[in-house]
Amino acid sequence: MQEVTQHFSVLHVDAPGQQENAPIFPTGYQYPSMDELAEMLPSVMTQLHIKSVIGIGVGAGAYVLTKLALNEPSLVEGLVLINVDPCAKGWIDWAASKLSGWTSNLVDIIMGHHFSTDELTENKEIIQTYRLHISQDIPQDNLAMFYNSYSSRAELQMERPVSGLNENTATTVRCPTLLVVGDSSPAVDVVVECNSRMNPTKTTLLKMADCGGLPQVVQPGKLAEAFKYFVQGMGYIPHVALHHVSSQSVSDQQAALHASTSLCSHCRLSGSTLSCCSCLKG
Repeated sequence: MQEVTQHFSVLHVDAPGQQENAPIFPTGYQYPSMDELAEMLPSVMTQLHIKSVIGIGVGAGAYVLTKLALNEPSLVEGLVLINVDPCAKGWIDWAASKLSGWTSNLVDIIMGHHFSTDELTENKEIIQTYRLHISQDIPQDNLAMFYNSYSSRAELQMERPVSGLNENTATTVRCPTLLVVGDSSPAVDVVVECNSRMNPTKTTLLKMADCGGLPQVVQPGKLAEAFKYFVQGMGYIPHVALHHVSSQSVSDQQAALHASTSLCSHCRLSGSTLSCCSCLKG
């Protein structure tokens, strides 16, 4: 991925209090809603003199960046959304609770958002790494506030435009978008639902085979290649070679990604799918 990122400015954004070793919020602190988190990002961009972004988000981060694209379309050039859920708290949250055995343990509930049942029992090294990250690196009171905010999210108000009818008036994400989900992820159905609400001429759904809840961890090489296709489909870094593919397949993949605008970047994806990641270009 470095061959792509070296050409762009990169910024990682954590939701308040979710960075490693963050100070604990004082008693009575009112954690912002998902909508309010999205409303904070333009001021961050202004402070850093950033004109537009391509956002890469996981879980709640993907939700927040989608909300930003709906609120401020001129600020968002493109989106890469991993495990995005456009719905209000619903079946995936129920499924996460069921996978964690109806536990009240916050770490187990979040692990249920990350991983399928098979992953929780089979990928012991990854599971242990992420369990330790979630339980030790982020203050648990802060994490609980963030999780409660995400669990109280509103449904994203967007609809698939119909050509010749409402493509100019429909409430929808108007930038090129890559939706990513593992084929055994707990988020498969909600990502497919999100795809059904997106503009089909600007959206690509990448369902990664043999992959669970964290494709950026389990199959980083394949995701990096998809990201390069996405970037090059937007007209950027044409000189960067794509590994293991012919020039003809590159052309075919670029056409399939329906990408057409400008600016990109990449960021490290945080350990929790409930964090907010943005890639910003000044």
